[in-house]
Amino acid sequence: MKRVVWDEAQRVGDWVYSKFPGSHFDPEAMTAIGQESGGQIVGGCVYECFNGRAVQMHVAGDGGHWMTMDFLRAVLQYPFLQLGVKKIIAPIDADNAQARKFVEHVGFIPEATIVDGGKRGNLILYTLARQECRYLGVPHGKKLST
Repeated sequence: MKRVVWDEAQRVGDWVYSKFPGSHFDPEAMTAIGQESGGQIVGGCVYECFNGRAVQMHVAGDGGHWMTMDFLRAVLQYPFLQLGVKKIIAPIDADNAQARKFVEHVGFIPEATIVDGGKRGNLILYTLARQECRYLGVPHGKKLST
């Protein structure tokens, strides 16, 4: 059974950043929400650079079926409803087709391209505005599981 992990930011953050060589989780400046299956982290989202109006998010997962609707709602509701941001920013390397397809499916739009700003070339800044997020409601009266 999969469950959303809310209270183990260091464990989740370390796992997420293990997927991004050269990066590390800083619990003083970041937080994280994870997806667990069988006691193992299988996905996670790290938030950083919160400035009151926006926050950056980085998502990683193992395999093709790690994401659940509860997890997706959690990682989008946290910044919009708890932090109160107006936008979420997802920086993605331009050559990362899988990540780009995922965020576009969720509703993010490419807002800016930083030429030579990524690890392997251009960096695309995808954003999702609060008013455009379709995952903020509680579906059919179902609350998020914690």
